[in-house]
Amino acid sequence: MVSAGLEILGLTLCVVGTLLEMVACGLPTWKVTAFIEANIVVAQTIWDGLWMSCAVQSTGQMQCKVHDSVLALAPDLQAARALTVVSSVFGVLGLTVVVAGAQCTNCIRDERVKAYVVGTGGALYIASGALVLVPLCWIANNIISDFYNPQVPTAKKREIGAAIYIGWAATALLLLGGSMLCCSCPCRSSSGFSVNYAPTKRSAANGDYDKRNYV
Repeated sequence: MVSAGLEILGLTLCVVGTLLEMVACGLPTWKVTAFIEANIVVAQTIWDGLWMSCAVQSTGQMQCKVHDSVLALAPDLQAARALTVVSSVFGVLGLTVVVAGAQCTNCIRDERVKAYVVGTGGALYIASGALVLVPLCWIANNIISDFYNPQVPTAKKREIGAAIYIGWAATALLLLGGSMLCCSCPCRSSSGFSVNYAPTKRSAANGDYDKRNYV
C-alpha cells in the first residue's frame, strides 16, 4: 500500500512537472527587458522566447514575431529548443511506461516486472528533468553575464523571465517525482535459490543428530 501511494504521488508530481515544462517551452518570456535607468518612461517591453519575440506596448497591445531562422539564433536558444523538446518527449514516454507498470493497472501481471518498469519510468522522468535543466541554467547564466557586462548596451540588457522560473519549478517536480517512482517498489531478494528446511530422521542408535537438507 505504501508503495502504491508513492507511485501515485510520484506520478502526479511528474505529470505536473511535464505540463509546466511544456508551458515554459512555449512561453515567450525567457528574457525580459531590463529597466535599470532612473526615471525611465517605459513605452514597450520586449519578451524573447525560444520560438518568438513579443513587444508589449504600454497601452496593453502586444505584437509577436516568430523567429525567422533557426540557424540565426544564438547557440543557447538552439540548444534550448532541442533539449526542451526531447525532455517533453521523455516525459510523455515516462507517463506511458509508469502507467503500464503501475500497481493499479493490469497491463503487466508479474510483480517483479512491474517494479522494473516503474523504475524505468522514473529514470525517464529524471532524465527529462536533467535535460530541461541544462538550457535553463545556460540561458540564465548568459542573461546575468550580459546584465553585468559594461560593454553590452543598456537597451540590450535582459532579465530572467517567468518562463525560466516555471522551468526550474518543473525540473524540481520531475526530479523529485522520478526519484519517488524509482524508490516506490520494495527491494526483493536477488538470489536465484531458496532454502527449504526438510528435517530427516536418523536412528538414535547410530548417535547421529537430526540434520536438514538444503535445496
